[in-house]
Amino acid sequence: MRKFNTNYTQKIQWRIRVLWIILIFMLIYMVIVGEIGGDSRIMTNLAHTVSSGIFFGGIIYIIARIIHNKKLIKNRLLLKEQLQMEQDERNQYLHDKSGGIILDILLVFLLFITVTTALFNMSAFYISLIILVVTFLLKVGAYLFYSYLK
Repeated sequence: MRKFNTNYTQKIQWRIRVLWIILIFMLIYMVIVGEIGGDSRIMTNLAHTVSSGIFFGGIIYIIARIIHNKKLIKNRLLLKEQLQMEQDERNQYLHDKSGGIILDILLVFLLFITVTTALFNMSAFYISLIILVVTFLLKVGAYLFYSYLK
C-alpha cells in the first residue's frame, strides 16, 4: 500500500510540474501576443470579454489546480480520496462516453484558437467561438445523458 501511494504521489508531482510549464507558456504567449499586437480597434466587446475570460480564467484554473495538487501531497487522506475518485469506474465510463481525452484536448485547442483569433480576425473568432460552444455543449450533453441513463 505504501509503494502504491508513493507512485500516485509521484504522479501528482508530475501534474504539478506540467501545470507550472503550462502556466509559464501561457505567460510567454501573453508577452508574444502583446508584442505582435492584434488590432484592438477591430476587436468587438464580445471578443475582448471572451478572450480575456478564457485567458485569465485559464490562468486562475491552473493556479487553483497547482494549489489543489500541493494540498493532496501534504494530506494523505485527501490523496487517497482523489485516487479513489480517479479510479471510480463510473467516472471513467462517463468521461469516456462524453468524448474522453480526445475531446478534452480538442477543447483546449479550441480555447487557444478562440483567444488567438479574437486578437486578429473577427470572422474567424466568431466561427471558433461557435465551434467551441457547440463542442462544449455536446460534451456536457453526452455526460448528462449517460449519467442519467444508468
